[in-house]
Amino acid sequence: MTAPLPALKLGTLAVDPAVVLAPMAGITNPAFRTLCREFGAGLYVCEMITTRALVERNEKTLQMVRATAGERDAFSVQLYGVDPATVGRAVEMLVDEHVAGTRPAHIDLNFGCPVPKVTRKGGGSALPWRRVLFRDIVRSAVRAAKDVPVTVKTRIGIDADHVTYLDAGHIAQDEGAAAITLHGRTADQLYSGTADWAPIARLVEALDIPVLGNGDIWEADDALRMVAETGCAGVVIGRGCLGRPWLFGDLAAAFAGTTERALPTMAEVAAIMHRHATLLSEDQGEPHGCTDFRKHVAWYLKGFSVGSDIRRSLAIVSGLDELADLLARIPDQPYPTAVLGAPRGRTSSPRPVALPEGWLDDRDDPRPPSGAELEVSGG
Repeated sequence: MTAPLPALKLGTLAVDPAVVLAPMAGITNPAFRTLCREFGAGLYVCEMITTRALVERNEKTLQMVRATAGERDAFSVQLYGVDPATVGRAVEMLVDEHVAGTRPAHIDLNFGCPVPKVTRKGGGSALPWRRVLFRDIVRSAVRAAKDVPVTVKTRIGIDADHVTYLDAGHIAQDEGAAAITLHGRTADQLYSGTADWAPIARLVEALDIPVLGNGDIWEADDALRMVAETGCAGVVIGRGCLGRPWLFGDLAAAFAGTTERALPTMAEVAAIMHRHATLLSEDQGEPHGCTDFRKHVAWYLKGFSVGSDIRRSLAIVSGLDELADLLARIPDQPYPTAVLGAPRGRTSSPRPVALPEGWLDDRDDPRPPSGAELEVSGG
């Protein structure tokens, strides 16, 4: 039994346990956030919201940036932006105009996205290289947010020759950020190989604000090990919870100092799957909700013995009754422990980072990159 981990303090917001759901495009919608919250407390961040789309009141974005009934007091938004003025205006809309239907309790700034369509415009994990522009964005967001805590999420750097996390951490701290999250990979690594947690430990030593660790937390015991090895104040969970929303219950137990871990049977997983699809259907309508649910099926069933005919049928499921019938045809069986600790979700091979021409030439160029503002949210 380990000692309990203290609550994460972000301004006046206390996150207990110190667990944050990472924004994932097409995943961390209201239904998934609700499902995860039913298993354990924490901070559950919505899909990435593009500041330009929010400022222009894009209809899809306004639908995405809305709180559920269960998160009125802890609604968390992640913003992507490359222009300080646009970022500041987006924060004002959230904090002062309550465009999400409620005032957010927390705002995160995305400087960690490694996707080429983002980095080739100087955004995401490419942006901290331009340290003056990075500073101006964080400053604009913090000032507009007033008493709402603003945090920053980033990566180690662009690649091994262009490391940015220490500069980014000091700048974020100096500009009033409440915490910083570090993913233990460079942008060129995408999601390949194994996350390096050593830079997380170095950032903890360098800063006074809380540092959150991210990268390769597949089980609650991985989170305990990350905290022990790095001294981080909490963890951010991304791919590890795909098809396993009960991981948040395991994390709550682990950070409370107990050894309880969930190993649901196939019948129990089937009930969770149906609950997930039901929540999506309530939010989007049954046809769209069940279609959206299809992407989750393989993650939920990973390691279970399921006939190929049922898998094919689940991949095209279009209604809740149909889903219930298909799930009932899968024999009950113990949880496949062989998949524990294994990577989940997207993987990729390392590749050079696509950057704007001349991006690396002047770290102190304060100008927003041309054409980098995305028109749609979600990543």
